[in-house]
Formats: sequence, structure tokens, C-alpha cells
Amino acid sequence: MGDPDRLAAQLDPATTALLTVECQRGVVGPDSALPELAEQVRESGALDRVARLVAAAHAADVQVVHAIAERRPDGRGSGRNARLFRAAEKLPVRQLTGSSAVQVADPVPVADADLVVRRLHGLSPLAGTDVDPLLRNLGIRTVVITGVSANVAVPNAVFDAVNLGYTAVVPADAIAGVPASYTAEMIRHTLALVATVTDTSALLAAWTE
Repeated sequence: MGDPDRLAAQLDPATTALLTVECQRGVVGPDSALPELAEQVRESGALDRVARLVAAAHAADVQVVHAIAERRPDGRGSGRNARLFRAAEKLPVRQLTGSSAVQVADPVPVADADLVVRRLHGLSPLAGTDVDPLLRNLGIRTVVITGVSANVAVPNAVFDAVNLGYTAVVPADAIAGVPASYTAEMIRHTLALVATVTDTSALLAAWTE
């Protein structure tokens, strides 16, 4: 999982943010629009690890950002240029603005200092959202990326973070996708080429020393 000293140097609380990606009730909760993904993130323990990382970040004064995907009830401003978007319109649970589906899911804690950034369009938590300017205003240089899914939003977040000049850190056991075997392959063959891949225990150790 890499050099512990190098990792610790990347994780200075003053210049590090923890990003949770789509850890919202309508995605990873019991009434998810994507039950297979929700089952995977919960049964693998990834969601519990995200919650532990968020709690540790709060204690260490690491900025936490929750990236939420939602859409207006009328769909205005949301794209239809991908099969994923069109399929989402037909799901029994929709990520509608103001609904419980777009609230951060238990057991992930949310503190007053956390930033909750909502997007109505696209596949990335960073591209075209407020996340980048907010992090720059806070002097952030490293982004720890957690959540779902390893299929779409997480790799988008990693690549966009790197393209924007941040150091991306991925705790491999705090992200999930379907099938589980794909997540492992994505990390090994793609994310490891551009991000520092680590695990939850290493991050917890860095933030509690």
C-alpha cells in the first residue's frame, strides 16, 4: 500500500480534504435506487469505513466534503446524453432535490464544518461543480476520495482531481462498485497509476498520531 512516511506527508490536515462520493440514502441506503450497489457497499464494510474516516477527519480538523448527485423533479438542467442518465429517470427511487434520497446516509456523520456540494448534471463530483474552487480557497492540496461507485463517479473524481493538480489518495477498502471483482481490477490497473492507493487503517493512523 505504499510508503507510510510518504503517505503521512500527503495527509497534512491543514491541506487535506476527505471527499465522500454519493454516500447518500438513495444510493447506498436501505431504500437505494441501486440495490446491488447498496448491498455491496454495506456488506463489504466500505460504508462503515467511510463513516470511520469521516469521524477521524472531524477529530483531526481535516475538511470533509460530501458530494451529492441529485436532479430536479422536472429534470431541468440534467443530461440525457448517456444511457445511465436515461435509466435513472425510470428507477423507482429518484435522487430528487429536497428528498430524503439526497441526504447523507447513515452511519456517515455530518458536522457543521462539512461542505455538502450538490450537482444536477454530469458524472463527476468535481468537474463543473463547486468542489474545486472551494478546496482551492481552503488551501487544499490532497483529496482523499471515498464512496461509490468504482464503476463511474469514483474514477471520475480521481482523474479530475489529478487533472486539477491535486494529489489523489484512495483508500481501497472505502470505495465500492459492482461487481466487487471489478473494483479490485479498477484500483489495480487504473487508479493505482494516478493516485496513492492505501487503506482505511493507514489513514486512521495518520490522523490519530
